[in-house]
Amino acid sequence: MYKNTSPPRPGTALVAVAIAQFVIALDMAVVNVALPSIGDALGFAPLDLAWVVHIYALTFGGFLLLGGKACDLYGRRRLFAGGLLVFAIASLAGGFAQEPWQLVAARAVQGVGAAAIAPATLATLTTTFPEGPARVRALGVWGGVNAAGGALGVLVGGLLTEYANWRWVMLVNIPIVAIALLALARGVPADAPTGTRARLDIAGAALATGGIGLLVTGVIRTDHYGWASPETGVTLAVAAAFLAGFLVVETRSANPLLRLSLFTNRWVSGANLFVFCAAAGQFSAFYLVSLYMQQVLHMSAGATGAAFIPFSLCVIAGTLAATRTGAHLSPQPLLVGGGLLAAVGIGWFALISPDGDFVTDVLGPSIVGGFGLGLCLAPVAAAAVSGVAPGEAGMASGAFNSARQLGGSVGVAVLATLAAGRTGASADPVALNNGYAFALAIAAALFAAAAVIAATVLPTRLDHTENPVREDIPATP
Repeated sequence: MYKNTSPPRPGTALVAVAIAQFVIALDMAVVNVALPSIGDALGFAPLDLAWVVHIYALTFGGFLLLGGKACDLYGRRRLFAGGLLVFAIASLAGGFAQEPWQLVAARAVQGVGAAAIAPATLATLTTTFPEGPARVRALGVWGGVNAAGGALGVLVGGLLTEYANWRWVMLVNIPIVAIALLALARGVPADAPTGTRARLDIAGAALATGGIGLLVTGVIRTDHYGWASPETGVTLAVAAAFLAGFLVVETRSANPLLRLSLFTNRWVSGANLFVFCAAAGQFSAFYLVSLYMQQVLHMSAGATGAAFIPFSLCVIAGTLAATRTGAHLSPQPLLVGGGLLAAVGIGWFALISPDGDFVTDVLGPSIVGGFGLGLCLAPVAAAAVSGVAPGEAGMASGAFNSARQLGGSVGVAVLATLAAGRTGASADPVALNNGYAFALAIAAALFAAAAVIAATVLPTRLDHTENPVREDIPATP
């Protein structure tokens, strides 16, 4: 199945990338609505149930840099196919889990599979489509399905839980992955033989994975221990030590997991800063608005999921608009405009009230914010790999996805804590509304900060004299 030596079929390759990116984004949110049913069925302790969500983010974020480098060393197609197979097997195991630890372990392995898939999808697009209109269109599809998967995860999870069984939030991945594997086999040629491969930076991989994993763990556990607790302080201090060690190792490694000089490319450094801030604002807004709809407006889980459909459609509309205009423009003006428009939409969310309704407090902001976010998705992905050597496409993709994943995890944890600090222990809708509104205002500020980064860090036009390609880096196998 994987010995396809025919010329690449860009259209079919794009289908494989889109489906794979959709399913890993879907699984960031699809289990959320099913958590009460999962807890009842498997007997989770209340404080342990959140790990069904957290462990996926933990392993996904922790292994992304390793996955990106592995793409460059062993081939994009091998990592792509292997990641999909791991993801499918873990989904099957999770769907048939009988004990809490079995489901948590399955979700952890899903995250590892996703950490191979995510950089492989972006690297495949980067090396399949040359810079210019074709790549912009392909990245538009990638960005659109990425956002749609995250937004539709709540809806899909609610429908499957209500009309089928919670197990289907795991099992639904298997046919989706099967289609992606078929498209991959037909659309992407087999990786070329590489002869003698460079050795993987084991020390760097261990330090990066451990440091990022501990950072995400420390952040997501603040909902239980608090930011000032010794547990949080020790975890974050050890994470910082690991990451500092990683930076030292990478400066001395002959074949680093992440070449630090890559960030002298202003497109790469600006895109990573932009996506960190934007992901922090986006993921936090999803989380806070879903709580507002359920706890203040008293909407059901299914209705809450359906309420995200307009947002998803507007993201797609914004992505299409960016794809049409971005074929002839530098990514920079689109990122500035999209970031500011998203900030306006999220800022509108911050005007929520206890007596609000869906049309004025949710639909209007969703239209503005969703379109603004859609304007950003393809341009920021294009910027993240602009001027990068083909042999480092996986490395750049892994760094970009890591920045996005870390931004989302840190953003949700910090803003949820700030919202809870304003709310206190009260379950009164007015108090809850005030906490959510305060945190949403900060989410809007994060998008505004992303726009400022785009305006000040990114070059104003695509000029590869500012982004020299490393000629000594061999092409990706």
